[in-house]
Amino acid sequence: MGVLDKLRLDGKIAVVTGAGRGLGRAMSLALADAGADLVATARTASQIEETAQLVREKGRECLTVTCDVTDSSSVQAMVEATLAEYGRIDILVNNAGGVTPGFANKLPDIDDRMWRTGIDTNLTGAVYCCRAVIPHMVERGSGKVINVTSGFGLRAGRDNFMYTSAKAGLINFTRSLTMTYAPVVQANLIAPGLFPHDDPAMAEWWKQGKFTPMGRLGKDEELGPLCVFLASDLTSYMNGQIIVLDGGGLAGGHAPTGFAPVVPLEGV
Repeated sequence: MGVLDKLRLDGKIAVVTGAGRGLGRAMSLALADAGADLVATARTASQIEETAQLVREKGRECLTVTCDVTDSSSVQAMVEATLAEYGRIDILVNNAGGVTPGFANKLPDIDDRMWRTGIDTNLTGAVYCCRAVIPHMVERGSGKVINVTSGFGLRAGRDNFMYTSAKAGLINFTRSLTMTYAPVVQANLIAPGLFPHDDPAMAEWWKQGKFTPMGRLGKDEELGPLCVFLASDLTSYMNGQIIVLDGGGLAGGHAPTGFAPVVPLEGV
């Protein structure tokens, strides 16, 4: 079997959370391009139906299931619906997450609800999904888990408490999956940098200067192939790893966060 053949995902069933837009949609479409049938899940039905239609236009099946990953009963119902439809889950992409209320608050201004919402949205949801899916993968004898973390899981941010804590926790949770369920289940992480869908105001601000070595923001479609790579047989010996896709930001651009001097740019 050649290298390109090993990228094919024909006959595989992939569940993607947060699949209604942005990176979740991009990864869903890339997985479909590689031959997988999809389960697109998110809280907003209209968005995942749009994703499903795009998947079907590629000739693949796509089941849509509304799901709040912070609610364990909702996650369990989503997994049961998937198994009822397809009878298997080969790939789980835990993409749901994002900035939550209190993101830029000083610590005394973060109340209990803000803290729990931030942690549940960016960590607990992935835990619930893994808890529901991995026993099935173990029973079948194989499975791939792809968790979406962030550069903020690898470095701190000023007045950024819930998001950094949750994304760092997701990294070590994934490593614990590796230690516990290998070689049957492989669990790896993607750490995206800034992509345009994240926050229009922030994206516009970042465009004002070359804050990464690549000098630009990421494109949603650039993440999909990486997801396919991690889901494929090409990564049959990769486990517990983080692949950063951020234009070189962690290597030499926008870290450390919050301490770069604000000075006029001259000669640029």
